[in-house]
Amino acid sequence: MSKHDKIIDAAMEVISEKGFEKTSISEIVKRAGIAQGTFYLYFKTKSSLIPAIASRLLSITLERIKSKDTEGESFWYFLDNLIEETFTITEEHKEVITLCYSGLAIEHSMEKWEAIYEPYYHWMESTIEKAISKGEIQEQININLTAQFIINMIENTAERYYMTSEHEDSVGMHKKEIFTFIKRSLCNA
Repeated sequence: MSKHDKIIDAAMEVISEKGFEKTSISEIVKRAGIAQGTFYLYFKTKSSLIPAIASRLLSITLERIKSKDTEGESFWYFLDNLIEETFTITEEHKEVITLCYSGLAIEHSMEKWEAIYEPYYHWMESTIEKAISKGEIQEQININLTAQFIINMIENTAERYYMTSEHEDSVGMHKKEIFTFIKRSLCNA
C-alpha cells in the first residue's frame, strides 16, 4: 500500500472514531505509520484530505460491488448487490461520508465532486448498456442520467436511513423499496 493510501485509510479510521475537528494530523500519521513531514508531501492541510477520502470511499464501494458481480447474472442481481453494498458502506462510514459532503460543499467545487464520481458513473453506464442489450431494461432512456439517478437515489436512501436518529421502518424495507422503485422505472416505457 502506498503512503498516500496509508494516510487516507488512517484518516478515515481516526475521523470515524473522533470526528474531523478532534482529529489531528499527528494522530493520522501515527496511525499510518509515517513521518509527519510525509503527510505534507501529499496534502497541504487536514481539509485537503476530504476529496481523497471521498474518492477512496467510492473506490471501496466499486471494488465490493465488482467482487460480487458474476458475469451472466441479471441486472436485477447486480442492482440488489449495489443496494446492499451501498447500505453496508454507508453504515460503516457514516461519519466520514457526512464529512465528505460538508467538506466538499464548503471548500471544494461541485465539479470536483462530479470528477470524483465520474468513474463510478461510467461503470454504471456500461452496466446499464449491457442490461439494455440483454433486453432486461427499456432502451428509451438516457443512459448517462439514468446511471447518475440510480447511484444518487441508492446513496441518498442509505444516507437518510443511517444518518437520521429515527428508524420507523426496517433497513430491509428501505432496500426493498428502492429496488422496486428502480425496477419499475426501468421496466416500464
